[in-house]
Amino acid sequence: MKIIDLSHRIEPGMPVYPGTAPPVFEYPFGLDKDGFLETRLSLMSHTGTHIDAPAHILAGGKTLDRMPVSAFYGQAMCIDAVSGKKEITAEDLAPCEAMIRAADFVLFRTGWSRLWGSPEYFEGYPVLSPEAARRLNAFALKGIGFDTISADGAGDEAFLVHGIILGKERIIIENLTNLDQLPRAGFLIACFPLHFSGADGSPVRAVAFVD
Repeated sequence: MKIIDLSHRIEPGMPVYPGTAPPVFEYPFGLDKDGFLETRLSLMSHTGTHIDAPAHILAGGKTLDRMPVSAFYGQAMCIDAVSGKKEITAEDLAPCEAMIRAADFVLFRTGWSRLWGSPEYFEGYPVLSPEAARRLNAFALKGIGFDTISADGAGDEAFLVHGIILGKERIIIENLTNLDQLPRAGFLIACFPLHFSGADGSPVRAVAFVD
């Protein structure tokens, strides 16, 4: 079995959603002074490769700590969306529906992760059309993932696609990477969040298990 890391490393100066505070690392204890090293991390709940809970967008929506741990693990498939189109439509999903039906997670490989660390990463990335998001709601999925900064377009403050997906009490995974190393289907994904109270989202170490 091959284990593929689908996560960006969390570090100072890393890309964050526009307007969000970047992570801060502090070192209050050091080997020379204290005999041990310990790091204080200050970061937002949607830093780096992370998952969105329904509570991220929806009043009264579930937080991650109220979801079963099984919600973050399962069979996955990866849809190639590297076409130059700015919108992934319901028609684009039609050839994949048999594989979607057998999956718990659908990942969209747009190729945008190649721009990680550049200003271009934050604009012009492909997104699901609302109709495509609603079509995915017809399947018994646990989550939908993207190798982009958001499930909605840059500057879109309506968060319609977020609302459609999260309204079914499933998760959204954002800022994935290395999706080009995955097969189309037949692999497992794990994206376990930090277990903290009231989690509207959480950084994750997303990994795929490929036979």
